[in-house]
Amino acid sequence: MASAVRHSFLVTAVPLPVSDSAPAAYDEAAIADTRLWLERAVIGLNLCPFAKSVHAKAQIRYVSCATEFEGDLLDILESEAKGLVAEDPRRLDTILLIATGCLSDFLDFNDFLGRAERRLRRAGFDGVLQLASFHPDYCFAGTEPEDVTNCTNRAPWPTLHLLREASLDRAVEAFPDAEAIYERNMETLERIGFAGWSALDVSAGAAHRAAGEGA
Repeated sequence: MASAVRHSFLVTAVPLPVSDSAPAAYDEAAIADTRLWLERAVIGLNLCPFAKSVHAKAQIRYVSCATEFEGDLLDILESEAKGLVAEDPRRLDTILLIATGCLSDFLDFNDFLGRAERRLRRAGFDGVLQLASFHPDYCFAGTEPEDVTNCTNRAPWPTLHLLREASLDRAVEAFPDAEAIYERNMETLERIGFAGWSALDVSAGAAHRAAGEGA
């Protein structure tokens, strides 16, 4: 990709102000892949019982960023965090920032997460926002890449998930057995195995394949 990057976002919730200095590129395909993954895997397998509500209410903002520079991605992350905090949570509750131009290597992505968390802390979001992460090759510490339970955090593209702390607190109150979610997810993935996960078809390009099947 050339160093000159278009300044454009696809927004599915509400338009938020984005800094002109935050380079990003419009990539509808990556957003469509991510939406399909959310519907088929996260909601379909009930990996996160809180996801269905914000999805149904269109409170999720999807942002696809094609920059190849990690520093630019950090700038966009901070800009999106500011926009999220400034917006009414009834209109916008969470943001999925999809990196299509960098961090394809999981080790690089894992290293980047520390920088991202420090950036958010320095910007004053400690205790206000949480950062979750997903990656096509996600691998939990102490597991092997072929361990199917890693699929709980595997998404079509490297993805940074900005969540409101207040929303998480309310969700936990509404779901008193929240600590059991992790164990249940492990059981679900072990039950369906890699064959079941592959059958969901939630890797990069899934939305294009789904459109072709429906043609």
